[in-house]
Amino acid sequence: MVDPLMLLAFIPAGLALNLTPGSDMVFCLGQGLRSGPRAAVAASAGISLGAFIHAGLAGLGLGALVATVPAAFEIIRWGGVAYLLWLAVQTLRHSGQAEDVPVSNATMAFRGGLIVNLSNPKVILLVLAFVPQFVDPHAGSVLGQFLIFGAMMSFGGFIINSAVGVFAGGMGRRFARGSRVLDWICASVFGALALRLAILERA
Repeated sequence: MVDPLMLLAFIPAGLALNLTPGSDMVFCLGQGLRSGPRAAVAASAGISLGAFIHAGLAGLGLGALVATVPAAFEIIRWGGVAYLLWLAVQTLRHSGQAEDVPVSNATMAFRGGLIVNLSNPKVILLVLAFVPQFVDPHAGSVLGQFLIFGAMMSFGGFIINSAVGVFAGGMGRRFARGSRVLDWICASVFGALALRLAILERA
């Protein structure tokens, strides 16, 4: 279905894309600092699922529709801004509370990573600009090719973002659990991501 040579060309290009610092990587870093390596890996898994969904939507043509409809683009974008601001506020609300991180934090981190990725319309534009360069309409199902390339991007992103989050989790252990300094750092990370998403341009 996918030309092996095209696949070999996609691997380094996709890896370079995954290594570029962005909202997903910073979100995993914040999760690692706040809740530890397990939450960071869960957040990375949620982000990877979101990236795979974006690729599937692009293959179906829905991504192009969202990218060209201003209202849809804005609704997705401001939904993401609201969610990130909510995370920042929640972090500060519980600031200074010394408590064990509940098991459900991994589930919450996964859900958060998925929401952050899906609510970033810039990802839609990125997928639409990047993946079609490697898709050959004469090589079989276009949707199938999008899904294959999307899976590769998602897997690479999962490894890299998880590594960043685990590293951040190790740094977070140096702070006392419930440290207000750590809470303010994490809230600032989520707030900065919200600001970045709020001021991004479509092009």
